[in-house]
Amino acid sequence: MSPWFGLALFLATIAAMEVFAWAMHRWVMHGPGWFLHESHHRARTGWFEWNDLYAVIFAIPSIVLLYGGVQAGWWPGFTWIGAGIAGYGAIYFGFHDVIVHQRVAHRYVPRSTYMKRIVQAHRLHHAVESKHGAVSFGFLWAPPAEELKRQLKVNAGLGRFRANAD
Repeated sequence: MSPWFGLALFLATIAAMEVFAWAMHRWVMHGPGWFLHESHHRARTGWFEWNDLYAVIFAIPSIVLLYGGVQAGWWPGFTWIGAGIAGYGAIYFGFHDVIVHQRVAHRYVPRSTYMKRIVQAHRLHHAVESKHGAVSFGFLWAPPAEELKRQLKVNAGLGRFRANAD
């Protein structure tokens, strides 16, 4: 397999993971998987929260694809796809856990328009402590803050905002 094709698969997988992560966050984590994700919308005590199990769950396909592509003789593209899933996980960890939630101490201050927008969008997501009425489910892309604030008001008016109700 061409390294260029492999690199394209890797980058396409990272992009596809943002779509997958948005859907999982919106429809699973804020749906039937709320029993794990709820811990992330509460104050954390200690190093870990139940929500961290999602990292383990989402790492499994990456590990399987990397193993299959490298060791088991599967199609070599699976190696690049598995690496893309792992790459997205690393980006997610750096952005979400380190920069936004500061689970690792740092002095980084977002200065770019993009980083300010993505951090603010995630903070607006956490303005809702229940699985209902939240906004901005992506991790690497987010609508403008004004749009998210407007959606929060609409959700509150429709009774979709039920803080601490679940």
